[in-house]
Amino acid sequence: MTAPFDAVLVLSFGGPEKPEDVRPFLENVTRGRGVPPERLDEVAQHYLHFGGRSPINDLNRDLIARLEPALEAAGLPLPAYFGNRNWHPMVEDVVAQMYRDGHRRVLVFPTSAWGGYSGCRQYHEDIARALSALDAPEPMVLRKLPQYWDNPLFVAAAADAVAAARAEMTAATGEPGRLVFTAHSVPVSADRTAGPPDDGGHLYSRQIAAASALAAAAAGVEDYDQVWQSRSGPPQIPWLEPDICDHLESLAADGVTAAVMSPIGFVSDHLEVVWDLDNEAHETADELGMTLRRTGTVDTDPRFVQMIVELVADHVDGEPDLSLGCGDNGGPCRPRCCEPAKRPVRRG
Repeated sequence: MTAPFDAVLVLSFGGPEKPEDVRPFLENVTRGRGVPPERLDEVAQHYLHFGGRSPINDLNRDLIARLEPALEAAGLPLPAYFGNRNWHPMVEDVVAQMYRDGHRRVLVFPTSAWGGYSGCRQYHEDIARALSALDAPEPMVLRKLPQYWDNPLFVAAAADAVAAARAEMTAATGEPGRLVFTAHSVPVSADRTAGPPDDGGHLYSRQIAAASALAAAAAGVEDYDQVWQSRSGPPQIPWLEPDICDHLESLAADGVTAAVMSPIGFVSDHLEVVWDLDNEAHETADELGMTLRRTGTVDTDPRFVQMIVELVADHVDGEPDLSLGCGDNGGPCRPRCCEPAKRPVRRG
């Protein structure tokens, strides 16, 4: 009989919490990618614009503060820990602390709903790295919970955020505005390798499109757009398009005067959300004479918290699970699923 799981780890991307954290954090994020120092300096200014503090860590702490009593109320008195990939509390340190606290079987909830390398497989790699760094006589099992982009509670929370923002827009302008869903862009080559070979790839972009359709339908919206944001990297490498700011220009050219943005690809207000949408997109809209609103993210919506509780309940008994994205101790769910795209070989 398989032993039940005895703790939960909320595993996230991480973010700086003071100005002196910003540059080391960005170096962690981009390590091994050959990003030039001047690009890091440019992105650092985005963080320093907000005092050097990303909202993501505080939001995750708030999520955990709501999750633990919700688990208790559901008859699942499991402690919840918080760890990050790129900044403190680092996942390696947190897993070591969980071991010292007596936990040997841990369910890992990733703050990404999606497939793809950075949204899924990289969380498996985080788990494997943390276990590799653990110097302990007894084994641990860390199971990454499955992808949840189409979970009805996730969709309902996103849809209600859309409805609320459209109601605000209607009150302000007399019309609900054009609905535009956004998600973090990735290189086209990375999207091709997002799914298992027998699935045809393109898993990430298809999931974003499907989640946008589900949320729009739940909000009662028939006509909407789905675009991308936060592109980075060399200009010669193609990324998923169109970019949100380019799309706003296209809408304005078509006579659209009001739009509502829903960052469906983010579960909380990452720096990319507050910079790219609340700052850059709004500046673009102002130049175009367009009224713009952004929906909230699902964040600590009670339904999102309940979704996590239900995922934990589904897996807490320890039985094996083959759901997409689910895996134990860093083992991905499918062979060759969500692999990183191969970088071209540079020849001198």
